[in-house]
Amino acid sequence: MNYIIIEGLAFALPLFIIAIGGIYSERSGVTNLALEGFQGFGAFAGAAVVMAITGGSVAGAEVKMFFAALLFAMLGGALFAMIHALLCVPFKANQVISGVVINILSTALTVFLTSQINTALFGKPTNKFVLSVCRKFTVPVISEIPVLGAFFTDVYYYQPVIIAVALYASYLLYKSRFGLRLRACGDNPHAVDAAGGNVSKTRFIAVVISGALSGLGGMCFAYSISASFSPGIYAGYGFLSIAALIFGNWKIGPTLGACLLFGFARSGGYKLVQELGLSSAYSDLMMTLPYLLTLLLLMFFSSSNRAPRALGEIYDKGKR
Repeated sequence: MNYIIIEGLAFALPLFIIAIGGIYSERSGVTNLALEGFQGFGAFAGAAVVMAITGGSVAGAEVKMFFAALLFAMLGGALFAMIHALLCVPFKANQVISGVVINILSTALTVFLTSQINTALFGKPTNKFVLSVCRKFTVPVISEIPVLGAFFTDVYYYQPVIIAVALYASYLLYKSRFGLRLRACGDNPHAVDAAGGNVSKTRFIAVVISGALSGLGGMCFAYSISASFSPGIYAGYGFLSIAALIFGNWKIGPTLGACLLFGFARSGGYKLVQELGLSSAYSDLMMTLPYLLTLLLLMFFSSSNRAPRALGEIYDKGKR
């Protein structure tokens, strides 16, 4: 049970922060299928900065480089998200097509740039940045409590960072004037405009925030899943976070529950393979459990979902 909880949390929390980014974008009215591209480019930016500063050797500077990587991953994700924001808000492009194209662009760019940087700095034309393994800590006393203690055992450094950012994001979305205006943009943008708000500006900012949060999640995945950055390690995670926010009805609390469910399904599948003594091929098969679970959940609960009323609609100030 401890293994399932520990590893499940390590996967669920980065997925959760990416999903929050999706909530920000879609609650403002902008459909965002580009979360996977945002997390990939954000993680690339964070990993590239680490490689440039350390010269490929992060020994002795893991903690400092870790937090620097998180910061630059958020900046990289935010900057890359501006492409989607520009296409969808001022240029009024099709939001679904824009998201798909950005995902493809992110993969192509990160593969090319990673190999170019590795060639220039190290003379090795690979598309991977090798990072250190993210450090862990255990909370004394509480960690000794059965079952509950697993939540405080072998905690990655990025987990409290994600929790803090998620709490602030929740406060900003539900308790601040900006959050009220953002949510109104996704339900009734004309009312926001009539009240003196700037719908385009709010939506643009929301998409940029989604990029920053996705970059943070992508960097955390890079440090925990493979201790390296590679464009291939993110396949499907962006879309899984989209499924989580849809299942969570575009609300942060229920979305956390969906992400935990996906995380525990993934770690539970790995644990089952280990207990049965099956080959590694079955471990790869168990990686599909969160996606199968997504299909089942959407099959039975999609009828009760209530998306923002103006989601995906291009805002036309002259249309009433």
